[in-house]
Amino acid sequence: MTLPFDGGISAFYNDAAPADIRAAIQSAGKKDILATDYPYKKRMGVDEYSKMMGALQCELVKLQADVKATGKRVVVVFEGRDAAGKGGTIKRFRENLNPRVAKVVALSKPTEREMGEWYFQRYVSHLPTAGEIALFDRSWYNRGVVEKVFGFCNDTQRAAFFRQLPEFEDMLADEGIHFVKIWLNVGRAEQLRRFMARETDPLKQWKLSWIDVEGLKKWDAYTQAISETFAQSHRPHTPWTIIRSDDKRRARIAGLQAVLSGIDYVGKDKVIAAAPDQNICGGPEIWTGNQHG
Repeated sequence: MTLPFDGGISAFYNDAAPADIRAAIQSAGKKDILATDYPYKKRMGVDEYSKMMGALQCELVKLQADVKATGKRVVVVFEGRDAAGKGGTIKRFRENLNPRVAKVVALSKPTEREMGEWYFQRYVSHLPTAGEIALFDRSWYNRGVVEKVFGFCNDTQRAAFFRQLPEFEDMLADEGIHFVKIWLNVGRAEQLRRFMARETDPLKQWKLSWIDVEGLKKWDAYTQAISETFAQSHRPHTPWTIIRSDDKRRARIAGLQAVLSGIDYVGKDKVIAAAPDQNICGGPEIWTGNQHG
């Protein structure tokens, strides 16, 4: 089998990954959680997951009906390191919803014209109108993290981004848009294990990019950029919800609950649409308490 990017991920694992990361992957079973400080040793069982997910899907359909009937506008931003589970969580949001109501915004790199525009401009055009839900698979926070790590913006541009960010997000909230920011937080060993699985799976190789391969070498730079971004953007009016996603099933459940528990809609079952598990979900303290993520 020909591996993408000349087997760059396997090469990193064999030649450059820290010894403790390799050891964690080598010694773990398929269902084991690799992060030593994760509050659960095993992944959520499939029966419990299916039951909870089925109930939450019904709540999402209720939310969709209410959004369409009342003209609510909902924006959910999904961020996190590569392979943290953004796509899988968004898929669970969307799978039973009408794509005319709930749309995914996953923008490619900016065009030459967009690079000459106000930074937030191309995101504004994708904000929802009345009766819509917009799910951002990455967002304007690219400038805070990825663009910083890879040198796609300079320090002056990034400083301007952080200076303008609070007012931009306050305007979304003040406009009446229900605005949620979710950061999926994955440990270093688990991230590498997921990348290695993608590298050898013909159905998932398309998910990989050279950014993923090069990003493996920049873990500490990412950590610094993430820390700076949280410090600049976690505010009472527009807070971050951090979800530890080393267990994909628990993370998906927590992501749906984080959105559903924070918004009113007709027919809401507050037992099902409850606040997410506080053992894996909270503010930036969840992230700073886990420097491996």
